[in-house]
Amino acid sequence: MTDLAERRGVETEVYQPAEDSALLASVAEESVRGDDRVLEVGTGSGWVAERVRAETGASVVASDLNPHATRQARERGLEAVQGDLVSGFRDGAFDVVLFNPPYLPADAAAARDDWMERALSGGEDGRAVVEPFVEAVGRVLAPDGYVLVLVSSLTGVDEVVEFAGERGFSAVAMREESHPFETLSVLKLVPA
Repeated sequence: MTDLAERRGVETEVYQPAEDSALLASVAEESVRGDDRVLEVGTGSGWVAERVRAETGASVVASDLNPHATRQARERGLEAVQGDLVSGFRDGAFDVVLFNPPYLPADAAAARDDWMERALSGGEDGRAVVEPFVEAVGRVLAPDGYVLVLVSSLTGVDEVVEFAGERGFSAVAMREESHPFETLSVLKLVPA
C-alpha cells in the first residue's frame, strides 16, 4: 500500500478536526496556563492537543482508545497513550482534562462496526461515553483542577450538567455555538 493510501485509510479510522474540535481548542487556549499539566481524552487526530500545547506552552498528554488515533497524535509530536478514558493515569496527575466525547445519539440505520462509529456514537441518548468519563475523571484531577468537556444539544446539556452535579461537580457553560442541527457547548466542570 502506498503512503498516501495508507494515510487515507487511517484518516477514515480517526476523527478529524471539525467545528466541535475548534470550539474546544479555542476555549482551552483561553483557559489553560503554561504551567498546567493537561490531558486530552479521546484525542482523535491530536489536533486539539497540538493547538493547546502550541498556544499555551502547557505540558499536554493525548489519549485515545483507538490505536490509529494514538499513532496519528504521535506523528504530531505529542505524547500519546492508548487507553480507555482516564484508566491509565495516576491520581491527581492533571490540572486540566479536555474531552470531546462521542455524543451523537445512536442511529441504528447508519450504525457501522468500526473506529469511526466509536468516535461518533454516544449510545442511545448520546451520553454513553460522557457519563462514565464524568464518573472517573475526578480521580486524575490535581487539587484546583478542572475539566473542559464538549456537549451537544443532541446529547442534552442539562442532563450532563445534572449528572455532573450528582457526581460532585459544579458546571458552567464557557461558550456555545449554534449550528444547523445542534448547539455545541463547552462545559467547565470543577469538583465542588
